[in-house]
Amino acid sequence: MVDSEQLWRHVERLAAEPRPAGSRVLESCRGYVTEQLEAAGCQVERHPFAVDDEQGGLLEGVNLVARWPNRFDEGGPRLLVGAHLDSLPQTPGADDNASGVAALLEIACCLDRELPGDVSGNPVSLELVAFDLEEDGMLGGAARAADLRRDGVNLVGMISLEMLGYRDPAPGAQSLPRLLEGLYPDTGDFIAVIGNQRSESLVELWAAGMREIEGLPVETLAVPGNGEALQATRLSDHSPFWDAGFRALMITDTSFMRNPHYHQPSDTPETLDPQFLADVTRGCLAAVNRIVTGTETGEESGNETGGVIGG
Repeated sequence: MVDSEQLWRHVERLAAEPRPAGSRVLESCRGYVTEQLEAAGCQVERHPFAVDDEQGGLLEGVNLVARWPNRFDEGGPRLLVGAHLDSLPQTPGADDNASGVAALLEIACCLDRELPGDVSGNPVSLELVAFDLEEDGMLGGAARAADLRRDGVNLVGMISLEMLGYRDPAPGAQSLPRLLEGLYPDTGDFIAVIGNQRSESLVELWAAGMREIEGLPVETLAVPGNGEALQATRLSDHSPFWDAGFRALMITDTSFMRNPHYHQPSDTPETLDPQFLADVTRGCLAAVNRIVTGTETGEESGNETGGVIGG
């Protein structure tokens, strides 16, 4: 059900120019994201937050939190799927992270058509979030994790869609941290599902959904602890959820380990692979459906050995 042309229009709109924190462009993109989510039947709330910076001032951001009112049980189990909307000042951020936000919007559109029309038909409620200030240290993710921890939310999992559209199938195109060399392909044509020890069963569940997409290579990794030994696995809004004790995943094309345009002015839509992004979005949609409709329970497996899980 994913509309690949609409998905690509989202990327082009969001990555037309840089959208750094506090900018007019970022606020315009918030308006666009809000319009798209509301068109998909969601109710969208602005959640402002502020964090002290190192110079004694304040960093102020706004997370967009979206839900389908008639499908949301405030006190029941919840799945959060999110992507950060901000970019650094020097880059239009097509892969980082217009690709993730575009996937989020298309998933919302598809689910509006596909999910049961009332909360009784969904064992798990879904929350969609467009995070702010990710590029300043995952501050939007930290703010939302703190809110959910304070409110005692039964969060079955948090999913961060982080750079989903860059593919390079050439041998040697994929680099790896030293600890993982030889354990994964050296071709940059797979999507990675990364969790921590606590999230190992969620890694397996999400990857099973993504593997429903024919021709999409999926690799998985569960890191010990909260990823302290592999800092690259912490570089998105899922890591504050790990630190808060929640199960959380990052879905990624592996960022700078594959994409030479990372954080560069050259991170533009034409460098991405539209078919790869569409397939990844289809896989994420399948995985969301598994959890929200109760096709799979997503309960803890009890296995917390951590380490690497092969694809």
